[in-house]
Amino acid sequence: MSLPQAGIFALGTASHAYLEFDVSAGRKGGELVTAISALREPRTTMGGVNLVAGFRPELWREAAPDDAPAELVGFTTTAASPWSSAMAARATSNEDLIGIDGFVMPATQHDAVLWISGSAYDVIFDVARAAIAELHGLAAVVEETSSWPYRHDRDLTGFIDGTENPDLVDAPDLVLVPEGNPGAGGTILLLQKWAHDVAAWESLPVTKQEQVIGRAKPDSVELEDKAQDSHVTSTDQDTFGKIFRRNMPYGTVTDHGTMFVGFSSEQRPLSTMLASMAGLTSGVRDALTFYTRAVAGAYYFVPSTDWLRRVNGTAA
Repeated sequence: MSLPQAGIFALGTASHAYLEFDVSAGRKGGELVTAISALREPRTTMGGVNLVAGFRPELWREAAPDDAPAELVGFTTTAASPWSSAMAARATSNEDLIGIDGFVMPATQHDAVLWISGSAYDVIFDVARAAIAELHGLAAVVEETSSWPYRHDRDLTGFIDGTENPDLVDAPDLVLVPEGNPGAGGTILLLQKWAHDVAAWESLPVTKQEQVIGRAKPDSVELEDKAQDSHVTSTDQDTFGKIFRRNMPYGTVTDHGTMFVGFSSEQRPLSTMLASMAGLTSGVRDALTFYTRAVAGAYYFVPSTDWLRRVNGTAA
């Protein structure tokens, strides 16, 4: 059985860093894949660190063609546009997802991502610096974001995040690529950064915020009379498919938002949710997108630990 990277399911960590890399000029993508695949967490029982590595789908396919899900692609118009040809005509020729009313989810696809999480930021800081040093000359950090939990399990809108998540018993069966398929034990990551319009959001009364989300704010109970444009309706997992979310708040007091960290065994549940949020399936935009905007977005394939060992030559 192919083993997933353990950090995907390591709940309860207090500090997070997301480092996105692009291959340096004159170097080959395969070199970067090999080097990242060889990175390891510190061998310690104190201040433990989880290191999750993901790769641009096309880059992973070059390095490990037998382990690449056939239809998986980076954040391109094709990946982000699973709607009808009529709706697809609304999209521009670039890679951004263009929704109704000119709404945009930008594509900021990079070659690789390291998601480092642990008990305290000092440990994350040291591990991140060591990883960057190890990759020096092969790749440059082009995007860096630090995250932390807010009031245990709430995002910076004040609502509980991840209410629909499967539990840890069921999650692996739902979001890991099944055995017998290319990519078995791996998973598809959608990483997006959403900046909040704090002034606009906090000017809403709680009852209006609840209508936007589709849940009660204190306990996250789903509203019976939720609107078609509510966030819950726009991202309904019973409609689009199950995903496993590890979202975290990011930023400073004056500039903050949500890191969307979503895992799925297939790309379609993730891409159809984005299309729905942008109003490209129902013609109605997710109400939450009027108070938060995507500023970055990329898909990565997160291979099994078995394949990481194969790529770096340490497989038994």
